Amino acid sequence: MDIAAKRPQQFIPMSVQHPRVAIIGLGFGAEFIPIYQRHPNADIVALCQRNTDSLNEIGDKFGIAKRYTDYDALLADPEIDAVHINTPIPNHAEHTLKALRAGKHVACTVPMATSVEDCKAIVDTCRETGLKYMMMETVVYAREFLFMKELYDKGELGKLQFLKASHQQDMDGWPGYWPGLPPMHYATHCVGPVLGLARSQAEYVSCFPSGTIREEMHGCYGSPFAVETTHIRFKNSDLSAQVYRSLFDVARQYRESIEVYGSKKSVEWPLVEHRPLVIHTAKKPEPEIPEEVTCPDFGHLLPPEIAPFTQGGVYGGEGGEEHLSFTQGAGHGGSHPHLVHQFVELLRGHGEGYPNEVQSANITLCGILSHESAMRGGELIRLPEWSIQ
Repeated sequence: MDIAAKRPQQFIPMSVQHPRVAIIGLGFGAEFIPIYQRHPNADIVALCQRNTDSLNEIGDKFGIAKRYTDYDALLADPEIDAVHINTPIPNHAEHTLKALRAGKHVACTVPMATSVEDCKAIVDTCRETGLKYMMMETVVYAREFLFMKELYDKGELGKLQFLKASHQQDMDGWPGYWPGLPPMHYATHCVGPVLGLARSQAEYVSCFPSGTIREEMHGCYGSPFAVETTHIRFKNSDLSAQVYRSLFDVARQYRESIEVYGSKKSVEWPLVEHRPLVIHTAKKPEPEIPEEVTCPDFGHLLPPEIAPFTQGGVYGGEGGEEHLSFTQGAGHGGSHPHLVHQFVELLRGHGEGYPNEVQSANITLCGILSHESAMRGGELIRLPEWSIQ
């Protein structure tokens, strides 16, 4: 029998011209409230947070009357079309699946899930329900990435020959589940851009570990590794990429980078934050090959009401405290209003909403399976066919 014939009425896929969105989790999630509020084609109609004091403080600040401490109660609200999930990483799959099964579209912060099985469950549920899913990966909407993608799409880079990306961050002092986390279990910020540039899919990975974190963290996840470095082979391509990741006991300023090497031009990320990008142009006299270039902003791609949010200073409003990830990540490259706009347009039936559920699974599984490869001494591991479009 056709699956669609068995679906409850609320599961019939359709576009939502003016989506009503609820934000789940108000730590990092509060960053997005004023963006949704000012988007001309969406409304933020509800908030959900277990801590009542925090919920009421943020709800009062932004003038949002509908507030929930119970996620299941929020999902039962027929006036909510979509949820934007910003809960801790271990809850992403559970909260996503509950929302989809309740007939809500989903945007979820990274990563999609923490296991192969949960990634597959999300992909399968999206297919069964026809509902939309988008993983809110910041780097693929950062101004630096958008600049490189513009160069690629215009043909200025020529043939892509190699890609490299990194995410290095000192997670000491972060709470809960972070201590001892295997580096590649949270790899979307470096995997996302290398796959996202040409909208490629990973076919297989091989990952080597290096170094050792403090012994007291070894038992948290059974992983002693300080750094994990992965080679990714792309599907139906001669192209591969290298990504590396560290979270503890590596002396390095925060860095989310992507470097693109083409036959005509290459673009390298600066070694120090706030320095210019470097473009290398082939066939110039040797001293003239490299050129420092100030990356442009891409607010012009957005509705004018939310374009100013690419410049930062969003979190908590004027005089508010910025979330640590936003501070360390240099404002996430102005990506937040792009993420909101992409999700809203996806729900309205416009645009691609990159990355969708299959693309998100492919990105996330690169990290999960890379750690598995590292535990096996670099063994090559293929991604499952259902995660490759």
